[in-house]
Amino acid sequence: AVPARPPVRSEPLLRVSGRGRTMVLTFDDGPDPRYTPAILDTLAEYDVRAMFFVCGEMASYNKELLARMAEEGHTVGNHTWSHPLLTKLSRGRIRSEMERTCDVIEEGYGERPQWFRAPYGAWNRTTFRLGAELGMEPLAWTVDTLDWTEPGARTIVGRVKDGAAPGVVVLSHDAGGDRSQSVRALRDYLPGLLDSGYHVTVPRRTYA
Repeated sequence: AVPARPPVRSEPLLRVSGRGRTMVLTFDDGPDPRYTPAILDTLAEYDVRAMFFVCGEMASYNKELLARMAEEGHTVGNHTWSHPLLTKLSRGRIRSEMERTCDVIEEGYGERPQWFRAPYGAWNRTTFRLGAELGMEPLAWTVDTLDWTEPGARTIVGRVKDGAAPGVVVLSHDAGGDRSQSVRALRDYLPGLLDSGYHVTVPRRTYA
């Protein structure tokens, strides 16, 4: 059965609805064999599911990490092939960036992605339309840890704790530079969120 086509949105979803104190952790730009396995280890230790918005190029070299994500119940989303600024590309280039990534995710993860995120959070009408055509919902974020600036693990932890609220989507990165701070921060804030009664999980599709 082909899943229903999502609506063409005019802006990305920024938060999730869920019962109680639901929060979503998302990791962009991977998978990276230096950092992604440690993040997966921590998530497994606490039996938590997260979302990984992968770049097709990285995923093509690390399909075994996509298989592990599938096995451990995580959601894999599309973050384009090469992380370009989509608003500067032609329709054909945007389509190829998104479609090739869908193909690689299907090969490694076992199914096509149901979510996508524009690099740099730069969305436009073409991006929303193509995403919907490819069966994907656009998801942005509520809390940006700015972990790519390498502000120190304690600062990242502080941003997550300060931003924690029901329905919040947290943006972090597991690739694109030295992400050891992001790995350490997760080990610190995840048990704290769970102790505070947050249900850390992945979003459900909002349409049938």
